[in-house]
Amino acid sequence: MSRVRIVGGQWRSRLIEVAPVRGLRPTPDRVRETLFNWLGQKLDGLDCLDLFAGSGILGFEAASRGARGVTLVERDPRAFAALQQTQKTLLAAQVELLCGDAVKFLQSTSRRFDVVFLDPPYHQGWLERIEPLLDRVLQPDGWLYVEAEAPLAGLAGWPTVKQGRAGQVHFHLMRGHPV
Repeated sequence: MSRVRIVGGQWRSRLIEVAPVRGLRPTPDRVRETLFNWLGQKLDGLDCLDLFAGSGILGFEAASRGARGVTLVERDPRAFAALQQTQKTLLAAQVELLCGDAVKFLQSTSRRFDVVFLDPPYHQGWLERIEPLLDRVLQPDGWLYVEAEAPLAGLAGWPTVKQGRAGQVHFHLMRGHPV
């Protein structure tokens, strides 16, 4: 098993295990540093959703930086088991783990989140499938972070306000508009 490092907050420098799941690509340190610089270093009081959790690094990073609650959704049983171990090791009481399908979660939840992290498997049409459901779970003035195989001008009517590229990964921060 490989490991990835939390770059900031109360669990800074802690390593978490990454399950050996084909296609799993944890967000690199440099990209996470950029993302959390964009969001602000502290996420105190915010509720976050890591919809395609994988290694869980985005969600655990948010929890480490003070998020009030973080929900991680992952469908692969091996990746989910690694998330459970990380939650236990970090004593991350503010992290909720759900083993299941991203689309079904979006269709069934009534919760709304301040920050949603999307890093779905590439070339499988996930962004297109979940795009119509995003407004159900995002606060109107919330943040949407998306990693994709190509640049995006926006998603679900949320414009890209910042973007970058690291190797083959295009990463985007999108912002809603206050109602």
